[in-house]
Order: sequence, then structure tokens, then C-alpha cells
Amino acid sequence: MAVIKTNSEQTRLLARLMRAEAEGEGNLGMLMVGNVGVNRILGNCLDFNNIRSIQDMVFQSPGGFEAPQKGYFYQKARDSDIRLAQRAINGERYWPASNALWFFRPTAECPATWYNQENTGRFKAHCFFSPTSADCPNVY
Repeated sequence: MAVIKTNSEQTRLLARLMRAEAEGEGNLGMLMVGNVGVNRILGNCLDFNNIRSIQDMVFQSPGGFEAPQKGYFYQKARDSDIRLAQRAINGERYWPASNALWFFRPTAECPATWYNQENTGRFKAHCFFSPTSADCPNVY
């Protein structure tokens, strides 16, 4: 059962984002990008107030994802990407992205905090950061 409202067009949009941000990280990495996206919609906190749809989340600027802003958000969603997006929409969560609102690819080790959010861990090249449950209870 979906944890956010969506339709097939928005599911494909999330799938494109997941592919653009983490195709090289495999299915699990792509699912974690989906977790972050869904958390931003659920959160209604910090930089993500009034983000109510996948469309809002994907194209948020400033503060949004790098792929749509930097021009590598051009590949269409494959069937396998759409299935992964649907899993994220249905609430499947994977550590360290379970409650994360941010991730990035550092050139060195993951910092302990980023934008005042705690480092929850690293998956391959990306570090994930989660707010406190007091700051963003809707992502917990």
C-alpha cells in the first residue's frame, strides 16, 4: 500500500530520478534514493515544507536533487526502474536511508553531520543523513 499519493506518471518520474542519481549503485542504491525522496514528501519539515508530490520533490529548487538541476536527468524510466520506484512508494525502507532526507557523494570519508543532520551511514559512494525525530517526526 502506498505511503504517498501518486499516479503512474509520477511513479515514472521517481523512477527516472532514482536512475539518474544512483544507477551505478545498483538496485539497492536506487531504492535508497527513492527512500530519501519519499521521506522528503512525508516529512513536511526543514527544507521540505510544502513538498506534497513526487513532482514537487523532484523539481525542488533550491535544495533539491542534483540530477534535475545539473542536466543528467534525461534517461527514461525502464520497467525495472518503475518497479523499484513502486517499492519505495509502497514504503520499503533500507538503512542507512530509512529516515534520511539528504545524501551526497563525498570525495573522502562521510562527515559526522551535514546541514545539522546526523550521518546514518554510507552505501557504496553515498553518505546518508537523517534529521532527529523531534525535527521531522513524519519520517520516523
